[in-house]
Amino acid sequence: MNYSSILSNFNISELNEMQKASIEAITQPKDVILIAPTGSGKTLGFLLPVLQLLVIDNNGVQVLILVPTRELAIQIETVFKQMSTSYKINCCYGGHSVGIEEKNLKVPPTVLVGTPGRIAHHLRRKNLELNHAHTLILDEFDKSLEFGFKDEMEFIVQKCNHLKKRILTSATALKNIPEFVGLTDSISLNYTTEHEQLQSSLVLKSVQVVGDDKIEALLLLLSKINNKPTLVFCNHREVVTRISEQLTLYKIDHGYYHGGLEQIDREKALIKLRNGSINFLITTDLAARGLDIPEIEAIIHYQMPPTQEVMIHRNGRTARMKAAGTAYFLLDIDDYLPKFLTVTPEPEPLPTEMKNPSPCEWKTLYIGAGKKDKISKMDIVGMLIQKGQLKKEELGKIEVLDHTAYVAVKSSKILNTLQMIKDEKIKNRKFKIAIST
Repeated sequence: MNYSSILSNFNISELNEMQKASIEAITQPKDVILIAPTGSGKTLGFLLPVLQLLVIDNNGVQVLILVPTRELAIQIETVFKQMSTSYKINCCYGGHSVGIEEKNLKVPPTVLVGTPGRIAHHLRRKNLELNHAHTLILDEFDKSLEFGFKDEMEFIVQKCNHLKKRILTSATALKNIPEFVGLTDSISLNYTTEHEQLQSSLVLKSVQVVGDDKIEALLLLLSKINNKPTLVFCNHREVVTRISEQLTLYKIDHGYYHGGLEQIDREKALIKLRNGSINFLITTDLAARGLDIPEIEAIIHYQMPPTQEVMIHRNGRTARMKAAGTAYFLLDIDDYLPKFLTVTPEPEPLPTEMKNPSPCEWKTLYIGAGKKDKISKMDIVGMLIQKGQLKKEELGKIEVLDHTAYVAVKSSKILNTLQMIKDEKIKNRKFKIAIST
């Protein structure tokens, strides 16, 4: 199968070695276990060969993809749609409207992606049947088990009565695969060694806190990093909140992210990181993998990673695909470098005075209309250029969700633009337009 037209949608000219091996393995009759790091292109690696397994005149769900998080479900759906095939895909996850999902499932999609809890819910409510499903993909399978989805996954697999292929993916080696998965004769692909070689471009640094205020030390470090895209990793939601409150006091643009937030707030934080409205994201390990986020130049271990696996996933957010990156270990008097760290980080001195990082170049405009309102990116671009008098270079990344849209606008222009379009209509309908908070 020639994938060149699909790859052009992603501005990719050639597949990497992992993706080529994945395509060759998945198109064979055997099951496949794919171990490859975050950011290596696993999603395309399993979606491309799956196209060859689809039957055009089959009216049921043919491929079921189970994922541990809402964000990963949305990411896979987005990638599949960007492939621009004739096949329908739907996405089901907690926090999404059950009513919208029920309506979508009345005409079953060819590919269904979702979290185990929500897929199990639709099966129990008889909104979904999987008698036509021939391929099961368990993406970030170990994470799903870690999140406690074993019972839901087992229930779902039992409903897939005619499976011919199982594909398991993970960013780290799978220690034990439960019997319910049904793996028998499988091919294993492991590309973590290659990733470790690429990680030679990752610089490790240790930062010793002077005094007893670790947050103050973090602020000094962020002022030194300036406005480079940075993730600050914490082990607890409460610490994320505490840091965010301090950054807000200092009027430092940032976002925060953890599992206790409403889905829309999690989505907004990632959207702003992707479009450059924020460069700092304070987060738990929920953001360590399985998310569609841009190149991160630095990560900070505000709290030490509890295991080597957690550290690998955190560090894997930077220095990806041969790019350079830095991982900082922020150590106060009670902290010690992890014992499983095989390389001694180089010491990094902190500045003596706090200087706020440069403000972000972009801000995000919220529009209270989306795909379900028949609003497209071109509708938004047209309004902002014609009515908002923006130049193309003053308009950044646009993301259109089901009922909302988010647009990056140059910070220096957004207030004037908002004033000019506040009473404008899109497709003859008036929607709320405001600066996203």
